[in-house]
Amino acid sequence: MKKVLVTGATGFIGNYVIGELLKQHVEVVATSSNEEKAKQQLWFDDVNYIAFDFNLLDSSTNYFLYFNQPDAVIHLAWEGLPNYKSSFHLEKNLPKHKNFLQNLIEYGLKDLTVTGTCLEYGLQEGCLKEDMEIFPSNPYAIAKDELRLYLQQLQQQYTFNFKWIRLFYMYGKGQNPSSLLSQLEKALENGETVFNMSGGEQSRDYLPVPAVAENIVRIALQKKEEGLINCCSGVAVTVNQFVQDYLKSINKTIKLNLGYYPYPDYEPMHFWGSTAKLDKALEEK
Repeated sequence: MKKVLVTGATGFIGNYVIGELLKQHVEVVATSSNEEKAKQQLWFDDVNYIAFDFNLLDSSTNYFLYFNQPDAVIHLAWEGLPNYKSSFHLEKNLPKHKNFLQNLIEYGLKDLTVTGTCLEYGLQEGCLKEDMEIFPSNPYAIAKDELRLYLQQLQQQYTFNFKWIRLFYMYGKGQNPSSLLSQLEKALENGETVFNMSGGEQSRDYLPVPAVAENIVRIALQKKEEGLINCCSGVAVTVNQFVQDYLKSINKTIKLNLGYYPYPDYEPMHFWGSTAKLDKALEEK
């Protein structure tokens, strides 16, 4: 049975990824910094949980051995979100994650999957493809891209399979309280009659988080496609339409106060992902 280490196990995506791995009858080693939170998860008794705090990283430790020599790693962990503009990502996160992943690789890891972000593409509009030149424009996206480049350089010294998954937009149970749908659900629960949002004309690429988790797991377990892979639907939908479709799906109504918030300055107005490489990775043998 294949053994997979999942970092960021108790995060929004982590919970779903572990559930998907267990469906695939994979032996899971799960890690996060908060063991009490982990114990509350449905998967806790079905995995080998090993608590780990990246702030206590010790370069003299063999983390490949510490995490029971996994066949593969799905690295989801990343602190400080959704504050994309904080220098913390470059000053704190980047060196920690570089050191941790290099340690695993130096001591024997042969298969690594890491989640990146569509924000690595910068402010480019239209259909975003993996072979495009990129222009990350905020500290989070810059840090992620620098981590990717660092890991690619390590492939010149060590032999390992490497997949970098650029995540687009996702939604579902357990998402960050500051996310659009979480705020909408809170307004509905509070009986509010008006929901303040942006103009809503920006186009985005959305996937429900169970589908995102399934894609991540299938990408991680296959070896046909490596390197950059978008995780997206390939379909552009305006934020306004997305909210209206969601309200319809839960049979709720609320007046949308469009234009209350300005459009984010770290995102382009209209973009979505190409699924060409994703489709190849997910093809059945």
